Amino acid sequence: MHPLDETDRAILRLLRADGRMSNAALAEAVGLSPSACLRRVRLLEHRGVIRGYTAIIEETAPRPGVVVMVRITLERQTDEAMRRFEEAVRRCPEVRECYLMTGDSDYILRVEARDAADYERIHKEALSRMPGVARIQSSFAIRSVIRG
Repeated sequence: MHPLDETDRAILRLLRADGRMSNAALAEAVGLSPSACLRRVRLLEHRGVIRGYTAIIEETAPRPGVVVMVRITLERQTDEAMRRFEEAVRRCPEVRECYLMTGDSDYILRVEARDAADYERIHKEALSRMPGVARIQSSFAIRSVIRG
């Protein structure tokens, strides 16, 4: 894996701010020719540094559903137990993000559900059945304050 240089970091910073920025504008901003800039972006994509592009939707727009932040504690923190849990969580479409954590919980998940009853189903049918789960603590989000 090649380390990122200053130009790579500048490309990433600009694309993080505006993923739809044209290659020509990106190239001009980082001081490269359009073809050299496109090669760098494609290489960053190929290496998995850039994993994809997405649209960030205005949070005030009406949308059905609730966001639940879920703290998971595993029975054991062995490599095998963590690998099995992570494989299971990747197969759960309602889990939008999952982070391995330090502190009281082993993982924090961001789960999206239609409503409280739907989250109850996800909790009962998916989260509580994941391998190695000892404790689940759930908090319903009231609203998003900042999202990147």
